[in-house]
Amino acid sequence: MRALVQRVSRASVTVEGAPVGEIGAGLCVLVGVTHSDTEADADRLARRVHGLRVLDDASGRMDLSLADTGGAALVISQFTLYGDTTGGRRPSWSAAAPGPVAEPLVERFCAALRQLGVVVATGRFGAWMRVELVNEGPVTVLVET
Repeated sequence: MRALVQRVSRASVTVEGAPVGEIGAGLCVLVGVTHSDTEADADRLARRVHGLRVLDDASGRMDLSLADTGGAALVISQFTLYGDTTGGRRPSWSAAAPGPVAEPLVERFCAALRQLGVVVATGRFGAWMRVELVNEGPVTVLVET
């Protein structure tokens, strides 16, 4: 699994013009799933994102995590994280797991974050979504299992 993690002051997602998820300060997490991923990968990725020290402490140093701050996460499924452009200009999506494999693992990732005490908002799996965010820093980190 892959997670593209962005530190945000706010983030939201809408589907068909209606808001479906919104957070204030925290992390926007785009999650991609490949064919070999398991529930253990989803749990491990959640622990890694929960402990990722990319949030500022009182002195402005990136030394805090969601575990420390109680910040929220907006989680969006993102199959394009497994896009392969080595063959040319049109990405191949063959490394991305199909919906019936990916959706339960994205849900497991969200559930694992919630069990760790994170407030989690989500998009809608498989929908055309509009994600808006204010990336603070900017800070963007790729986390993989």
